[in-house]
Order: sequence, then C-alpha cells, then structure tokens
Amino acid sequence: MQQQAIVVNEPADANGLELGQVPVPAPGPGQLLVKVAATGVNFIETYQRSGVYKVDYPFTPGSEFSGVVEQIGDGVQNYKIGDRVATASGTAGYAQYALVKAKRAGKVPNAVDLRIAAALPLQGMTAHYLVHSSYMVHSGDVVLTYAGAGGVGLILTQLLKLKGATVITTASTQQKKDLAKAAGADYVVDYDQVAATVEQVTGGAGVHAVYDGIGKDTFETSLAALRRRGTLVLFGGASGQVPDFNLQRLNAGGSLSVTRPKLDDFLATEEEMHWRFGDIFGWAAAGDIDVRIGAQFELAEAAKAHAALESRATTGKVILVP
Repeated sequence: MQQQAIVVNEPADANGLELGQVPVPAPGPGQLLVKVAATGVNFIETYQRSGVYKVDYPFTPGSEFSGVVEQIGDGVQNYKIGDRVATASGTAGYAQYALVKAKRAGKVPNAVDLRIAAALPLQGMTAHYLVHSSYMVHSGDVVLTYAGAGGVGLILTQLLKLKGATVITTASTQQKKDLAKAAGADYVVDYDQVAATVEQVTGGAGVHAVYDGIGKDTFETSLAALRRRGTLVLFGGASGQVPDFNLQRLNAGGSLSVTRPKLDDFLATEEEMHWRFGDIFGWAAAGDIDVRIGAQFELAEAAKAHAALESRATTGKVILVP
C-alpha cells in the first residue's frame, strides 16, 4: 500500500521538501504503525533537510507526531489497534503513516485533541525535565528564561508557575509579550532590559536559575543574572554554541553552576519517559496547561511550515496535518 509523504532527496532549502508516494511501512518487533493525525515541526528537521545534520537521503523528516494505532508489531504489550498515541521519538512522521517503538510512545487521554497531542511531547517533556530534574525549581524561586512566546517558552512558563516561581522572560514583539504574559510570566521584557529587570526584581541578589536555549548571544547575560550558587541550564544554542570559557569564572561569580543537558538523557528509562509524558498530558487534560498551536499547515505545505519556522516569526508550535 502506498501513502503520501514528504521526501528530501538531497540537502536543500525549504523547497526541497517534496510530496511523494512511498510504501506504508510494516511494524517490526516492538513497533507500532500509527495513522498520523498531526506532526510537530521542529528546528532539528530544518538542520536535517539542509545538510547541517547528516542523514541518509532520500529522507522523510519527523520524529514527533500523534495518531491512532493501525498495526502492532510482534512482542508489543499494553497497546491495541485504535489506541490514541503520541511520541517525540518516532521516524518519518511527515507522512500519513509512521512507525514508533512502543516503548517510546505514550497514550493520549481522550480529553486531549490529537493536534494538541502532536504539539506537546517534545517541548512538553523538555520543559518538564528542565523544571523537575535539571534544576529543581522550588516555590519562591526567581527564574529567568528567554523566548517566552516560543514552543518551549510558553509551556516552561506555565510549569514554572505551577511550581510557584516568579518568572522573568523575554519577547521581541508586543504580540509575543502578550502571549508570554497570558502564559503566566511575571515580567516580559526586551532582551536589552534583562539585566535591569533582574536587578530590580531581586534587589540585586540575582535569580536562582536561568533556562537558556539561545546560547552564544545570551550566555554572558545569563551568567551575570545569577545569584550566589545559582544555576545556568544551557539547553540549546539557537544563536550558536557558547565558546569555551574559563571555569574559574564560576568560582568568581559566586560558586555558580552550569549544566548543558539534552532531552534524551532525561528519558533514560521507559519509566522516566512515562512519568514525564503522563504529567504533561495529565496537566493538558485537566486544563492546568494550555498548548498553543501557532500555525497549522497541510502535509503538502511542509515547505511553507519550514519557512515559517526559520523566519522565527511563529509563536507556540507549528504542526503539519496529513
């Protein structure tokens, strides 16, 4: 049986995302075949498409998607045909059907729309490990984040507020500032106002933690914002990677800590993944967090989706719908 899927034949700009016909894959042992309801579009796929990250061509992007179980491979337990599932760890999700290892999928509560379910796993579990594991936030902490209207930023702010933190974040336009405020951020400022805002809010003491997904352009500001024994969680490099620096600066800055985590290391076991997945989908089902879909495109419009993401004009999550 054939299906529609996006295929990249060689490193290219967004126009290299072409709609084609490919076979529907058969699930192997331990796998689920999912009829895709929606697919999350992520920056890593622009790097794979363009050749920054090496992949084997022809290539179909997409690791984050939701849908309904269509077929079950040998040895799979706890799933049945018709189950609603989502994952951040599937393969070839820019398609009508896609595969995922059963142990890397989670069941989606009936109260959560499958489009929302496609928008939540990657950014949601990222925000979860940041707040609950990388630096464990306590009630009363003052925390600095960046890009408060982005996919991670909106969810991260909501989780920080659930933990009782005061949140300082940034946004570049009034629309984005309004979205970040609506998510619960206490202070939403321009990037060049961060230092003054931290000084004002903390009385010069500095923040307990900084969650920084920007990297090179914000690293110095992030370090300077920390209080004694504060923690900088550098979880991304949207502006480029941070150059090497002298570790003695952490001592001189007040016994600071810096960590450079990645999501996979905080999904080390099936139990850990289901803890994070269960929490974020439980909060979404209960209405404790709101998941914003900033833009939705048809599968055939994948090139437009990549162009929108790379323009950095989007807010929330970009998804594709077959």
